[in-house]
Amino acid sequence: MPSILELENISTQVRRDIVRMVHAVNSGHPGGSLGCTDFLVALYFKVMKHQPSPFEMDAKDQDVFFLSNGHISPVFYSVLARSGYFEIAELATFRKLNSRLQGHPTTHEHLPGVRMASGSLGQGMSVAIGTAMAKKMNGDKQLVYTLHGDGELQEGQIWEAALFAPANKVDNLICTVDYNGQQIDGSTEQVLSLGNLSQKFEAFGWSVLSIEDGNNMEQVVNGLEKAKTMTGKGKPVMIIMATAMGAGVDFMMGSHKWHGVAPNDEQLAIALAQLPETASDY
Repeated sequence: MPSILELENISTQVRRDIVRMVHAVNSGHPGGSLGCTDFLVALYFKVMKHQPSPFEMDAKDQDVFFLSNGHISPVFYSVLARSGYFEIAELATFRKLNSRLQGHPTTHEHLPGVRMASGSLGQGMSVAIGTAMAKKMNGDKQLVYTLHGDGELQEGQIWEAALFAPANKVDNLICTVDYNGQQIDGSTEQVLSLGNLSQKFEAFGWSVLSIEDGNNMEQVVNGLEKAKTMTGKGKPVMIIMATAMGAGVDFMMGSHKWHGVAPNDEQLAIALAQLPETASDY
């Protein structure tokens, strides 16, 4: 299994992929992608039991991940490619005509690693609950993971699902909220305050834990491993993970302005200078 340092090196390379992908087509969502890089690298390279090839939609005896906030597809595609689901060179086709790597992941493109279309926010938890229940019915002991944006929690379907999972003892489910406090129009506090998320999910019947720094690889790995120990006890698990939007690129960090804006040539050069190459670029 990779060390923390090795995981950090993978994260740096994934961040290079992200800024290069969105720059190449002047389109995409770098901010949230950069903020969630450490989480997805930890999940795919350390924590989850999964099989990139051959890819099977039913994921029998494998852990499953659903990206609910599908607009952060750049980080998802990079992690899938670098963990063996498809060729790294395909990242160069991001958002191009006839590419499998569109702005939001889709299933009709038959891209290995993608099990749900996630362009519309708010749906991932519901899909994950159904998958987790199916695994239980099939005697499959593996877990289901999700990632959600904090702004996404303003969608009502999330809270219907949040009520359903504890009521049905869906305890093979680990959901994570990327709590960066930013969304497309400004801060979540300004747009629609989320209040105390930990207390809300606890009141709904979830087991809740926090990761104070979701851009610290050791904290992310430890948090995910702790969450695994909390499964199988009659409750779904929710991780509230604090991150910085744009993490790893100083001029993007903490600003909602980089939610869906691509860097120009000069900004790309600055970003790449802050992210030393640790593997081959595509």
